[in-house]
Amino acid sequence: MSRDVISDQVWAVIGPLFPSVRATGRPPVDRRTVVEAVAWRYRTGAPWRDLPSRFGNWNTIYRNFRRWATAEVWARVLEKVQSLAYQRGDLDWVTSIDSTVVRVHQQGATLPRDTGAGSNYKKFGPETPDHAIGRSRGGLTTRTHLVCDGRGRALAFILTPGQAADTSMLVPTLGQIRVPGAVGRPRTRPDRVLADKGYPSKANRAWLRAHGIAATIPERDDQIAHRRNRPGRPIDFGEQQRARYRGRNVVERCFNRLKQWRGIALRSDKTAGSYHAGLCLAAALHWLATGQRSAAQT
Repeated sequence: MSRDVISDQVWAVIGPLFPSVRATGRPPVDRRTVVEAVAWRYRTGAPWRDLPSRFGNWNTIYRNFRRWATAEVWARVLEKVQSLAYQRGDLDWVTSIDSTVVRVHQQGATLPRDTGAGSNYKKFGPETPDHAIGRSRGGLTTRTHLVCDGRGRALAFILTPGQAADTSMLVPTLGQIRVPGAVGRPRTRPDRVLADKGYPSKANRAWLRAHGIAATIPERDDQIAHRRNRPGRPIDFGEQQRARYRGRNVVERCFNRLKQWRGIALRSDKTAGSYHAGLCLAAALHWLATGQRSAAQT
């Protein structure tokens, strides 16, 4: 796929999800052109005003992008491609969860914000006052908490300020998984969750057990030492668990793939909603690319 062109095969899948052209009013901008322009902008990390002239007026592109972000169109695009993979049996429900910190560019940190505001826990909904911008060791940052399937494709993600802890975000992140099938209710629970030593709290393990989700999460050294002083039920992390844990790196590969888009690797969006929409588009195109490769191999 070239840097700014959405292929006919990709557009046949995602095109119907965008708002239809109105019969009255001003001549509408071509929907496919808008999507290609948004993809170009996030792939290159360029300012909106620097969009090439072949896409038309940059402000028209931006206003359509923001309107569709508010209407949850970009999130529905990601949900659609996940659903297609699920229906053809191409979705691996042994999931991995982790987070990554993204530096906020000075162009994205100009809005006033309440530094004590709550995180953007929900996939949809109104903007939070802090726009998921916080201060950590790296300065002003945003943290993306992401869960991916066994092939390293994003299932769900949540944006928080950069100083947010991983362990407190396991349940909210897994709670965002929603993959519709051909019939019935959407699937919301994975078979297993792989996570590193940032997530091994008792509360997380109890929640996973209560929801019938197997866990592969190693204990921290301080937890092991504490159990020696106060004996309790040991955590099973034998050879079988270690073999499963080797597959956890798929989430790191997912982050690497998403951060090949410079607009994702460095946040210049002023609002969490815009940055989330860009993530949705990048993740959706990643799903479609892997689906095309799978179809070519069969």
